[in-house]
Amino acid sequence: MKKLIIINGPNINLLGKRETNIYGNLTFTEFFETVVKKYSNVTLEHYQSNIEGELIDKIQEVGYSYDGIILNAAAYTHTSVGIGDAIKAIETPVVEVHISNTFSREEFRHQSYISPNAKGVILGFGLQSYELAIQSFL
Repeated sequence: MKKLIIINGPNINLLGKRETNIYGNLTFTEFFETVVKKYSNVTLEHYQSNIEGELIDKIQEVGYSYDGIILNAAAYTHTSVGIGDAIKAIETPVVEVHISNTFSREEFRHQSYISPNAKGVILGFGLQSYELAIQSFL
């Protein structure tokens, strides 16, 4: 059985409350519960932190023992050389995901320190971006 983890960065804990016109009304926990049921043939975990160093620690912790990481580094995507370096350093493949189409937003969101070291990038499909990432590992 494949072992995957979804790692979410800052403010993803506010899904369902934050900018619902962009991110929708569903909390991540509600979404995750449906995905776990749908993909019962996969061991799925999730982790969220608003702190850059904690995200790096989690990437390093799982980066040699999991079959895949689905990473939504959120705003850190555009600022964190450290997260990009952590992905480069590990063996586990990473798929970068974003709920919104970052290229239709502010120009600073067009830069990613994750993408150059990711297996792939999925963005703009709402929470379904996570499901597409799961499917990429199956």
